Amino acid sequence: MKILDNVIYPMKEQILQTKIIKYLHSIGAYVAKINLATRSGVPDLLCCINGTFVAIEVKTKGHLSELQSWNFRKIQQAGGFAMVAHSLQDVENMIQKLRGTNG
Repeated sequence: MKILDNVIYPMKEQILQTKIIKYLHSIGAYVAKINLATRSGVPDLLCCINGTFVAIEVKTKGHLSELQSWNFRKIQQAGGFAMVAHSLQDVENMIQKLRGTNG
């Protein structure tokens, strides 16, 4: 996020995705960035973190479409974890929950 003339501008989605990918790689996660999927609504990042399938939709503004929400439900029904990340902190918090730690 940057501040110019006391106005807060959100980080561009691509920059946030890059930061998230670097962080996930730094903790040993497998990460695939989805540029073009064979079906619509597939989350931006598909990961394996400590043996858990994790799908991450990176959003700096807006919300999930109906199709993205449907995909999230299908992932969760299959035993995976799906989340929307508005910040790197969202992902760090999710990792703590997956690992069952507070720090």
